[in-house]
Formats: sequence, C-alpha cells, structure tokens
Amino acid sequence: MEGASLPQDSYFLGFDSSTQSVKATVLDANFNIVTTEIVNFDSELPHYNTKDGVYRDPSVNGRIVSPTIMWVEALELVLNRLEKSKLDFGKIAAVSGSGQQHGSVYWKTGSSTILSSLDSKKKLVDQLSGAFSIKESPIWMDSSTTEQCTEIEKAVGGALELSKISGSRAYERFTGPQIRRIFETQPEAYSNTERISLVSSFMASLFTGRYACIDHTDAAGMNLMDIKERAWSKRVLEATAPGLEEKLGKLAPAHAVAGLIAPYFVERYHFDKNCLVIQWSGDNPNSLAGLTLNTPGDLAISLGTSDTLFGITSEHKPCLEGHVFPNPVDTKGYMVMLCYKNGSLTREDVRNRCADKSWDVFNTFLQQTKPLNGGKLGFYYKDHEIIPPLPVGFHRFVLENFNGNSLDGVKESEVVEFDSASEVRAIVEGQLLSMRGHAERFGMPSPPKRIIATGGASANTSILDSVASIFGCDVYKIQSSDSASMGAALRAAHGWLCNKKGSFVPISCMYADKLETTSLNLKLAVNAGDQELVSKYGLLMKKRLEIENRLVQKLGRM
Repeated sequence: MEGASLPQDSYFLGFDSSTQSVKATVLDANFNIVTTEIVNFDSELPHYNTKDGVYRDPSVNGRIVSPTIMWVEALELVLNRLEKSKLDFGKIAAVSGSGQQHGSVYWKTGSSTILSSLDSKKKLVDQLSGAFSIKESPIWMDSSTTEQCTEIEKAVGGALELSKISGSRAYERFTGPQIRRIFETQPEAYSNTERISLVSSFMASLFTGRYACIDHTDAAGMNLMDIKERAWSKRVLEATAPGLEEKLGKLAPAHAVAGLIAPYFVERYHFDKNCLVIQWSGDNPNSLAGLTLNTPGDLAISLGTSDTLFGITSEHKPCLEGHVFPNPVDTKGYMVMLCYKNGSLTREDVRNRCADKSWDVFNTFLQQTKPLNGGKLGFYYKDHEIIPPLPVGFHRFVLENFNGNSLDGVKESEVVEFDSASEVRAIVEGQLLSMRGHAERFGMPSPPKRIIATGGASANTSILDSVASIFGCDVYKIQSSDSASMGAALRAAHGWLCNKKGSFVPISCMYADKLETTSLNLKLAVNAGDQELVSKYGLLMKKRLEIENRLVQKLGRM
C-alpha cells in the first residue's frame, strides 16, 4: 500500500492546541507542507491576561489553569488566517489535532444542545462562552492535587497497582486527581457537568458539533483507563468521583473517525461536507507520529514548555516514574515517556538572569564552558517538578576532586550561585543528565540508536550538541520544529486511509517510500559525542541522581 492511496488533490489539516498557542499545519497528499499558521495566547489574545498561556493562582498552592474559552477564540483566529492565506478548505479530506495532555474541560448541563446547533453567522466564542460549568481548565502544570493522588492510590492498593492498571502512578497533573479535587471542592459545579473532555476531545467536539470520544492514547494520561483493556477501569472511577463514567463518555482508538465536520464549518469556511474529523489525541503522541518514530531503540526528545523524552515498546511494564500510553499509530504497541515541567520557560529564566536575555549570549556561554562544567551541578525548578517530585527551588552543588574518571573521593558542597557562564551550562546539562538517568532507570535504550529532536529549543544547535554528548548518539531533526501539528496532519491522513480501507493499516505504509522527499525527511543535526566523554557524563549522571534522591527525601513526595 503506497501513499498514492490518498486522494492526490486533497489536503490534510492538523492542529496543535498547546500551552502557549494554537498552531495549524496543512499537508498535501505527498506529505509536503502547504501552509502553517500560529496564534500565541499572550501576545495575540492579551485580553485574557495570561502569562505563558496560563494563570498561576497565588491563593492556592500549585493551582495553574487556563481560560477554556481562550482556546476557542484562538482556534477561530487560526481558521480566519488560513482563510486569508487563500487556503482552499474544500480540498481538505480530513482534520485531526493534538491537545496539551492532561488539560480538562467541563461542559455545563445542556451544552450538547448549544454544540449541535451552532449558527455559522456568529463567532464560536460568542456562542460557547456560557457552555462551561468551570470556566478555567486545570492543565498539565497544575500541582494542587497531592492529597487526591494519595487518596486514589490508597483506594486501589498503592502506587504500583495504579501504574499496573493505568500506565502511571497518580500524578498531580493527571485528569483523574484533577476531577476528584473538583468533586471535593466544587461539588455543585461537578454535579452541573454533563461531559468532561480532555483538551484533545474538546477541540474535536467543536469540529464535529457533538461530544467527541476521548481516544485511548490521551485517556492513558488520566489515571482512569485500564491500559491493557483500553476501557475505563471501574475500580479507579469509583475511587475518583461518583457518576464519572457517564460524564466521560466512550473511548475510541486514535485512528477512528470522530464524525463528519459540523455544518458550522461547511457554511462558514466552505469545508467539504464529507470532510472527516479524526480523533484528536495528546501532544506527545502526535509528536511521536510527526517524528515518524516507529523503531524500538530510537528516542525522541521534545524541548518545549515541558521537556519530554519518549520511545516505543511492545509491552507495558508498571513503574513508579514515567508513563506508558497506547501507541497512537499502532493498535498493539505502547509509547513510554518521561515528562518534565521545567523545560523552555526555565531555560529562558536562566537566559534572562545570566545571558542578557539573549540566546546568542546564552549559546556563547555554552560554547565557552567545558563539558562536565568543572563538576558544577544545578537543579532548577521554576515550577513544581514532576521528575523528580520536587517543589519550586534552585539547588547548586560543586563536586570537589571530580575528574570524570571516578567518583572515589568526590564530595559535593552546596553553593548559593555559579558564575553566569557556568549557570548556563548547568541548566542545560542538568536537564539532560536527569533525562538520561531516569530514561535508563525506566528501561529505555542506552545508548539510543539515535535521538530525534523536536520542540522550540530543537532549533538551538548548541543545546543539541549537549544532547549528543550526554546521550552518546546522533541527533536528527525534521523540517518542522512543530512535530505535534505535523503529526496531527499525518494522523488525519492515516485515519482517512483506515476509514477507506475499513480496518487499521500501519501508518508507515503511507510514507515508507516518501521519507527522503517530503517534509517528513529527517536530517542529521549533530553527530554522536565522544565516547570517553559519554562515559564521564555517565559518572556525573550517577552523582546527580544520588543528590536528587537526597533532595526528594528531604523536600519531595515519593
């Protein structure tokens, strides 16, 4: 089966509704980019007064939310820009999308009627502003649910048992604990909620004009689904909140059709009435698709608002850190993932404090300092971290007598600050050493066959040099740094093809003979680091994990 099975004059539209923006990527049937658009929440929708796309609640420790209606207005703005760019919406055969994982939306009782009767002469934002029982959506950065996590784990027999069922232990940002907290603190709002969507299924619901299912892959980021059965776990639902299954609706495979596009979009933007809406999924699963990650031994690293590291596997091994999700483009496999809350925003914080708010100065410092940073190790948590579970804070250590060959006689001492250049190298090395250490503990390949980099910071070759040196493998990139909306457009094509064939087909069949000649082409960005240096980084990583464990015992929740 070749890519020619796709209708040659058609387009496939993919969205990414992320923490800070909504992006769109349009691919043709040969997987070349036709056009892209982006709307940034802070700068282009300033009336919401968000910072980095979110509200940080000073009155509730760890509470971080986003205004739900902002995502609707941003989507409209992206569609209007695509229209102004003269995109022929009538050629779009299928639409799909990516949503920031773990964010949840609470539809008020009666909102299904509003959704199914949208007036194409009016803006979406005006028609949907009153459709939500909770106006501000908890998102993946929220860490206000520690108590609920403990309660849910206890109810099902412990953290490892929950990981066995759902693919992860209870995490503060996961949707199950978030729902439990809303049930406990806002019982009236919970009672007045007829449907709970994830960001992904929420956006799909807008396009279909009815509540879309949550897909299997994104559902694994909720602590609510039995990952082997790919069905809601009655045990965990009961431990979370009453009447929850009815509010969640049904589950669906990521490649399934959510429905035909709603009349609103046919009339307002002139989509073809037969355009398919394919299930939306989470941003990391869509990145996996967009990076064409289908070989065990390859790892992907996404350097964005959150940093993530992920790969694929054929089995589910319960673990107390990291996550296992169903593979969005393989009905039998899994994706394994580590997620860090302190990614680009924390790097930007160091850049602003130490490098004159300039990436050029930041990169110069990175190049001027030697690898291993003279034994200087930094732990930088601008937000409450996930891996390891540590609160906001900055910890700097100097390893005395460290030469990279042995840890014998090496002692660490905590210091208040580093010089600016060392601080820059410490943030970059620290984040990557943590990734390598936890990846090895999680059973990811070491060294990987290769790493495929994506996300905003993947454009920074100086940072990618450190990735290659620390992990000890070649680093590749795709043409677009936004693999999530690219993956969503690819998944739109894949869902269209599965629907036409009447059964699941491997996604690689679409592009196996086209990778060299399309926008999916991977290019070598940085060669593998010197193996002697890789070994020295291995020792530094070991020492970092020792210090990290002590910090967790002193400050964190295990």
